[in-house]
Amino acid sequence: MSDLAQFLPWQEQLAASWLNQRERFAHAWLIHGLPGIGKRQFALAAASSLLCESPVNAIACGHCAACQWLISGNHPDLRRIRPEAMALEEGVTAGRSDDDSDTASAASKKAPSKEIRVDQLRSLSSWFNTATHRGGWRVAVLYPAHAMNSITANALLKVLEEPPEHTVFLLVADAPDRLLPTLVSRCRRLPLPVPGQQESLAWLSQEHVSKADQWLAAAGGAPLLARQLAQTGEHPCPEWLSQLMLPLSRSQQPDIGPLADQLEKMPVNVWVDSLQRLFLDLLLAASGAPVRYFPSLEKLTRLTAGHASMGNLAETAKWLAQQQAVAGHPLNAKLLVHSTLQRVALACGPAS
Repeated sequence: MSDLAQFLPWQEQLAASWLNQRERFAHAWLIHGLPGIGKRQFALAAASSLLCESPVNAIACGHCAACQWLISGNHPDLRRIRPEAMALEEGVTAGRSDDDSDTASAASKKAPSKEIRVDQLRSLSSWFNTATHRGGWRVAVLYPAHAMNSITANALLKVLEEPPEHTVFLLVADAPDRLLPTLVSRCRRLPLPVPGQQESLAWLSQEHVSKADQWLAAAGGAPLLARQLAQTGEHPCPEWLSQLMLPLSRSQQPDIGPLADQLEKMPVNVWVDSLQRLFLDLLLAASGAPVRYFPSLEKLTRLTAGHASMGNLAETAKWLAQQQAVAGHPLNAKLLVHSTLQRVALACGPAS
């Protein structure tokens, strides 16, 4: 048994207003917003509400036959379409994913796919062409939408051009501009706002997250991401980042060797992401704005930004974004760590 997907506190008002329009509901919705604010949970809760037979203020009741099927995880009118690797993370056994794809034999031969494959969509054709079991909606939740390759995206586009009757597609994405423009044009867009700080902190407190304010800052204001980061057991501001910033704030060169030894043991995308957030804080400080991600480093950040060149900071921030794009396939991780730290130190040095 599993719990019925429910809207997060900051989603309830928007969800009720949106779902109350179901009589003139679009056949495809693109649900998008900042990573870590609960878009996937919103989409799954929306699917539950659309399938519910006795909704309360348009929200799933949790008691009807349809809701009981959803709780047991086998409602025949719901499909989740996501990468096999994500399905496994969610606890779905390969070959039993509710996107109807036969993945068991593939999983035994190779690593789980991180893409949404075209055969996952094609396998739904019979589902689209049969009557709904409860005489209501049929809902397909696809996430994350950017995991579709071009072939899959085009296959979905063809489906949306002539959408099956009584079917609603809910696509979840961080940024619509990363998707096929023609696909986006076939969807109604539903942007989800970032919850207010106090609402996020109250929720994090209920989730027993200590140092919630620091974790929320480190997550850029996204509460679910803040909870995820807190569960790592690390500090909201990595110790190695403090070690890096202390000499830089004094216009001194950091000792790159020990720092590099620490970073080499970490996934590339993790430490590059921390540096990206640091450089945004540096750019904000250089512009006289409040820092966003690492308030505990604010004094060191402002001292460093005060003597660094804005141009150098901006160029290095852009370069870090390029490194993040290829973080999963570094040619030489050791060389990347050293070259990155050297570039960071140069960018944060006194402007000549």
